[in-house]
Amino acid sequence: MAKNKITQPQASAYPSRSTSLLERLHHTAEHTNGNGHLPKSQVKLQILVVGAGLGGLATGVALARQGHEVTVLEQAAVLGEVGAGIQIPSNSCRLLLKWGLGPYLEQYAVKPDSMTFRRWETGDPIAYTRLLPDFETRYGAPYFVIHRADFHRALCRRAEDLGVKIVTDSRVTDYNESIPSATTFDGREYRADLVIAADGVKSQARSVVLGGLDLPPQKTGFAAYRATVSTDEMKRDEDTAWLLEKPGINIWIGEDRHVMTYSIAGGNSFNMVLSHVDHSSPSTWNAENAIRDMQDSFKDWDPKLFKVIKMIKSTIKWPLMSGSHLQTWISRSQKLLILGDAAHAMVPYMSQGAAMAVEDGAALATAISKIKCKDQLTTALHLFEKERMSRSYGMQSASLVNGKLWHFPDGPLQQARDLGMRAEVEGRPFVESTNQWSDPVTQIWAYGYDAEDAIDELWQSEEGSNGTVIAETCGSIINAEQPIDFSDINDSNGDTAETDSVAPGEYKHKKSAYDISSPNMNNRGGNYYCVVGDECQAKGDSWWDRKGRTGVA
Repeated sequence: MAKNKITQPQASAYPSRSTSLLERLHHTAEHTNGNGHLPKSQVKLQILVVGAGLGGLATGVALARQGHEVTVLEQAAVLGEVGAGIQIPSNSCRLLLKWGLGPYLEQYAVKPDSMTFRRWETGDPIAYTRLLPDFETRYGAPYFVIHRADFHRALCRRAEDLGVKIVTDSRVTDYNESIPSATTFDGREYRADLVIAADGVKSQARSVVLGGLDLPPQKTGFAAYRATVSTDEMKRDEDTAWLLEKPGINIWIGEDRHVMTYSIAGGNSFNMVLSHVDHSSPSTWNAENAIRDMQDSFKDWDPKLFKVIKMIKSTIKWPLMSGSHLQTWISRSQKLLILGDAAHAMVPYMSQGAAMAVEDGAALATAISKIKCKDQLTTALHLFEKERMSRSYGMQSASLVNGKLWHFPDGPLQQARDLGMRAEVEGRPFVESTNQWSDPVTQIWAYGYDAEDAIDELWQSEEGSNGTVIAETCGSIINAEQPIDFSDINDSNGDTAETDSVAPGEYKHKKSAYDISSPNMNNRGGNYYCVVGDECQAKGDSWWDRKGRTGVA
């Protein structure tokens, strides 16, 4: 058992969270100063990331910290992000601070003290979650809000500090999953040990991973206006100045619509997201009419809120998409994978979309840090996929649930929802809530989760139950005195061993690549490995190690 590791009770014993809280707080105390680090990977890889958005850069940072050589391809000619405000909840903020992004984020980020849900027509509080200091105390990191461009800039700077190579004007038009490689629009081919596509909701890599099919995110029937307002103008009107008295997140909720607001840019700008039902095609949207349409949608809402809406000078309208539950994120070759919005796009009603991409990067880097040879990379990728599918699709569902809870028409369901949140506003204790930010079980699940720890635990579990198989994928050598004919050993796809290509530094015959339950493998005793390079040399069609033991390829 690791030093200072806290023994967890058996799951069947009783449902206590006391020891998990102790472990989380103990772990947090060691890593909140930016000096926390993952163990350096024993195997150094060349890794290609496609997409320099928030998820791609976060993944690049996580991998570069372990010593991998990371190149990021970005289609834009100039790095930057569009949009407005974005939230960095404690579960992703904790990772970012551990990775050393604190100095870059804190000069731009705002720490909201609370989140208040308000009735659509009056602005009266109907739910309340205290964020400061509660979330920082419980989950080991603050809850930030920040302009998306500032968040992106912070990730860029940290990536460059760690030696990540970012190549702009490099739109990828083709993937070869077998090599693996990505080719840009102008014919440049980039090869790597692993290609990671963080190429967004319109991912080109997703169809490659799915064998030529594609399951793109689907429209939800909602859209959102995004805009910012000058705080100087708001301060001049007492009906709007109160929103700036202390940093906080305010959400007005009503039938089929809601408005979320908070300060960003160090308090110099006021972010607004106005969500509404919209089944029309984005191709019909007209930027010139957006302001008028937006005002028409909310003209009967809280007069103080509507004053702020009328201060908006320009807006961008976005369709809200939710991704399909994919069967896999990893290509057949096990050398190309997707993550972030390409794998699990979600509506922003839990404010966790970017956080899930950060967690993806953390989980992937942790999984790869466990491998002792390249042949274990497949195992690492599948453990990453297993953990991240469960987590991100769960968060996707939680986001859709908020889309239901917030948008009830006035009536019995709305009244029941408000009753379920009333204790928060009145300062009474509660054990459950229809506000998912406050509900204790949902809150711990969402913000107490640590993506790196989750992979650690899963890997340990797999080693405990299947450790022999994991160990045997590294470095076992052919143990026969006579030549061994591999031509009749079929892999899981029915290909014979003699058809398998070998790159320098890889294995010629890998037990993990074949059906280990087949008679061919069992009858031959199991360990048919020959390491190309250090342990094996090639001559004609035969392979042999330095002790003269051979195998016919």
